[in-house]
This record gives sequence, C-alpha cells and structure tokens, in this order.
Amino acid sequence: MTTEISVQQLSKFYPLDTLSKESLTQLSEKIKLQNLAADTLLFKKGSTNTDHFYLLEGSIDLIGDNGILKTIQSHSRAASEPVVQILPRTVTAVTSTPSQIFILNADALDLLLTWNQSGSYQVKELDSNTANNSDDWMLKLLRTEAFHRIPAANIQSIFAKMENIEVMPGEKIIQQDDEGDYFYIIISGRCLITRSVSAQTKDIKLAELSDGDSFGEEALIADCKRNASATMLTKGRLNRLSKNDFLQLLNEPSLRKVNFAAAKEMTESDNAQWIDIRLPSEYKHSHIKNSLNIPLISLRLKMKELSKNKQYIVYCDTERRSSAASFLLNESGHNSVILSNGLADVPLQQRVSDS
Repeated sequence: MTTEISVQQLSKFYPLDTLSKESLTQLSEKIKLQNLAADTLLFKKGSTNTDHFYLLEGSIDLIGDNGILKTIQSHSRAASEPVVQILPRTVTAVTSTPSQIFILNADALDLLLTWNQSGSYQVKELDSNTANNSDDWMLKLLRTEAFHRIPAANIQSIFAKMENIEVMPGEKIIQQDDEGDYFYIIISGRCLITRSVSAQTKDIKLAELSDGDSFGEEALIADCKRNASATMLTKGRLNRLSKNDFLQLLNEPSLRKVNFAAAKEMTESDNAQWIDIRLPSEYKHSHIKNSLNIPLISLRLKMKELSKNKQYIVYCDTERRSSAASFLLNESGHNSVILSNGLADVPLQQRVSDS
C-alpha cells in the first residue's frame, strides 16, 4: 500500500476532480492516510461526522439493519466517491478486508470548492495576464489569516474591487510608521519586508515574499501605523485593496437566512424555488426534492434564465457556497435567501438521490 497519495491519484476522486492542480496540492497537505485491518469501523449508522472517507485499496461493507447492503471495492466507480455522503449516515461502514483509506476534512474541501468556483473565473475578468497564474496567488491568499476573516459571500467582491498595479525594482510599496492604506497581494515578483529599530542601526530583514504572498493587513485590521516597510526586489505586479474596501469585506453582508421548515413552507407556493449550488456529482448523491442544480461556477451564465419575480432558496452542504451564490443573485436584482446549515438540517425523507 502507498505511503503517500499523489495529486494525480486525488484527481481521480469526486468532487476532487473539479479542482486545479494547485488546489489538490494544497488539499493533499490536509489528508489523513490510514491503513486499516479487516473489520475496522469507519462510522456507525446515524453518525454526523462530516469527514469524507475515500477507499484507496481493499473493500468496505455498508451495513443496514438487516445485514450487508453493499460492498465497495477499491478502483471501482463507487470507490471514486466519498463513502456515504449523506448525513446523518444511513448505514454503518466497516472494512471487509485489510484496506487503505484517506480521510478529508469536509470544511477544507468546501472552502476550496467555494474558492475555485467563485474566484478563478472572476480573476480572468480582471486581467488576462493575471489569470495565467491566478491559482498560485489565490491559494496562498486562502491560507492567510486575513482571508479567513472574510465571509464567503464577500469572495465575489474581493475580485471586483481589487486594483492591479505594475511595480518596479526598488519601489517602496509601504513605509514603516505610515498610516495603513492598502492590503497587497503579489501576483508576480519578489518583495523585501524590513523593520527599522532605530535611525542608527541597519534595517532588519523580516521576510522575502513572492508570488501569492500578501502583506499590509495588520495595520488595516488594528487601525494602527505600519510596523514594517515593503520594497520590491524585482519588477512585478500587485493586486491591492483599499483600506475601506478591505474593512468592509470583513463584515458579513446583509443576506437573509431561513431554516428548513420556513423554506419548505415558502416552496409550497409557486413563487419559491430551491437551487442546489453544488457540483452535479454532489447533487447526484443527495439533494432536496424538486431542486434545480446550478453549480456556483455556472451561476453567472444561468442567471439570465432565472425570473426576478421568483424567490430562490439556495443551499449547499454548509452555508459557504450558498452565501456566495445568494450574494451574486441579490446583486443582480434577484430575490434569494440561504438555507441555514445547508443540507445538515434537511430530514432524510426530504432528500432524493440520482445514484
């Protein structure tokens, strides 16, 4: 059995096959690879553990109240998908032979799916030169503390409000002790971060940043003066957000949320419609009855087909992608709300499967 899993192997699984190579590389750092003996319990029926379990080698029995319902063999079509995605779990899963699995945090995957689906094509609208290496800087930005403070629905606004600038070697981007004005992301080039302790001593080198790295957020968040200087070492290109835009993006947008009971009541009239914003492979396994499947990445193209006289209830596994979708819909003049907690709060009898 393998001791590590490659990006190429990951790309054979759903919905990982929709992610870029760079996203899969980042995701591989979060994967737990496990070798299991036969008769090892993965999860019990009724479990609400959100981790995704994927089978690499061996076999897994899916057990219902009256015994084994199905056996999943490695390298089969069934093994290319997470083992029982529906929550709470509808069966118990136990290895039937010595097996190798990998476990993936569902929240980490959802964050990357949101980023890839709502971010990548937006960047292409900004600048064709930037788009060529957009995944690199976007994925690095995804890792920063500053990004994790930004609500998912505001991802769309990040790209709309970014200003792209060209910079030259030796150009001072920020000066220590100045007031904070912008948050910067390096698209290309190298930048030196230094701090001056006193006028008599040489500046201290703190870091050398390159493609995808970001800087300048501390002074904006803390509303204080710059604690270091940033100087370009090479010619390059930066994206920047003004202080006002950056701080605004830290705030949750005014999006409406409804629980499942209220949403169901709304859809019982002809004036409300469910929209599942997930990928088709996710939708196939479990979705709300009578819902439309419009993946987030396709929403802009499909939006013109949606009526502005109808209310849309958008959902995903959590609220991350549906928040981004609702933001887009409302910005375009449509009327939408978000299903609180996503599919997690939807009773099993209200879901259907195309599997």
